[in-house]
Amino acid sequence: MARLHLVRHGETTSNVMKILDTALPGASLTDFGARQGVRFGLDNPDGRGAVLAHSVANRARQTADMIASAWDGDTVAVDGVHEIQVGDFEGRSDREAHEVFHDVVTRWHNGDIDARLPGGESLEMLRDRYLPTVDDLTERFIVGEDRDVYLVSHGAAIRLIAAHLSQIDPQFAMENYLPNTGSVDLEYRDGLWVVQRWGSADLPTPGAVVDPMG
Repeated sequence: MARLHLVRHGETTSNVMKILDTALPGASLTDFGARQGVRFGLDNPDGRGAVLAHSVANRARQTADMIASAWDGDTVAVDGVHEIQVGDFEGRSDREAHEVFHDVVTRWHNGDIDARLPGGESLEMLRDRYLPTVDDLTERFIVGEDRDVYLVSHGAAIRLIAAHLSQIDPQFAMENYLPNTGSVDLEYRDGLWVVQRWGSADLPTPGAVVDPMG
């Protein structure tokens, strides 16, 4: 059964300097980040023949290119799946900025879809641009052709979207950060998304999901 693999980009210069970097086109990969992309491709040879898509951010495109070099494949850029925007906090690396951002991320995972940083996006805004792209890729390739889709995207966005799609425990999603080139793998079963992998974390026991009706 075909799967959607949400892959975080490789290490960037901003990651190394702990800079909040969400605006497009964004930072480029470090040499180590490029090697991470190649390693992901080598470690996942079953991806050959899959659809390899990426956000329009530099780091996502470069990571996809490195993966494609290992698979001898092609990549495609898709809109709407770049990182959630931090607005006025863009470019900051100080402790206060990271603490405020962490607080807002926590509120998102706890269901406050309207929370946002000044000048930034809310969770609702992220969903409005990200989910249509997932729906399109799902209909065209996962359902239409029974092909896996690897989508190179961004850490916070991946966790928020994957938690929404799968209805997994939001505390689990919040606590289990994705490292560079870590992935969340989702299987589409009878119209529902089921988590098969969340980075290197042990998945919650079956049934540990959130009731969408409250």
